Amino acid sequence: MKSTTKLFALTTAVLVSTASFASAQTLDRVKQRGTLSCGVNVGLAGFSAPDDKGNWTGFDVDYCRAIAAAVLGDATKVRFVPTTAKERFTALQSGEIDVLNRNTTWTLARDSSLGLSFVGTNYYDGQGLMVKTGLKVKSAKELDGATVCVQTGTTTELNLADYFRVNKLAYKPVVFEKADEILQAYQAGRCDVYTTDASGLYAQRLQMQKPDEHIVLPEIISKEPLGPSVRQGDSQWFTIVRWVHFALLNAEEAGITKGNVDKMLESTNPDVRRILGKEGEFGKGIGLANDWAFQIIKQVGNYGEIFDATVGAGSRINIARGQNNLWTKGGLQYAPPIR
Repeated sequence: MKSTTKLFALTTAVLVSTASFASAQTLDRVKQRGTLSCGVNVGLAGFSAPDDKGNWTGFDVDYCRAIAAAVLGDATKVRFVPTTAKERFTALQSGEIDVLNRNTTWTLARDSSLGLSFVGTNYYDGQGLMVKTGLKVKSAKELDGATVCVQTGTTTELNLADYFRVNKLAYKPVVFEKADEILQAYQAGRCDVYTTDASGLYAQRLQMQKPDEHIVLPEIISKEPLGPSVRQGDSQWFTIVRWVHFALLNAEEAGITKGNVDKMLESTNPDVRRILGKEGEFGKGIGLANDWAFQIIKQVGNYGEIFDATVGAGSRINIARGQNNLWTKGGLQYAPPIR
């Protein structure tokens, strides 16, 4: 009984400490520090990867830069913190990072019991399965008895179990902590199948010596809404990061680009003027300068520009916009207005 009381007291103390930390204003800390601490993948082509000089590029990386541009007025003021699937949530909970931008799926459990909140979906994805063409497999339904390489501590592992159970297929998981370990094991023939988000499969396929000898099967076996997350308890920071995403979408919808944003300052269109801070005081309400969205677009671009340059038609990965198109073009990306 005594040990149980001690455990309860310790747990309560940890929760109180975490709540106190979260309630502190992240915006103030970022401004005082002068840099944004942003959690990213340790290395996933198209989303977040450093080159040999330590320069980070990718879809998630640009989202980090967009937040820095909005908050600090300078998209370069970012410290990128590489995190594994296992470490990412602890890094956010502990305060090591201010925001997690790491191809992370939004789920109920993560949005509640982990002490963090997802601000929205910036990339609609789904889990896929990749095999070698030599297996002559054309459908996931043909994978009965297969060995499958999968990353532990992810929704991928759970989705895999659900899919094979529902379809009454047997399989043997081969589990790893890091994506590069999975890739090496798959190429070495330790498993028949490599499974992760479809976007990740296309990115990893490019890292192989002979990409054409591998195919992504047509089945998408899950919903994977990916997006940034922040600690619970700081509504101002949550609102800022959410509206950075919305600003990127609104800018694309309004036709404001990195190349024409200066010219757009002269626009008489009220929507454009509100986005760029020429009408109203919409930055004030979230603790930012009135030109916060202008700085994002000027320094980073709009949503479409980020997508195309990192994972879309202008990149080596060349993923179609599909569900990630604007709602006006048949996609799911839709943002409330700045007004």
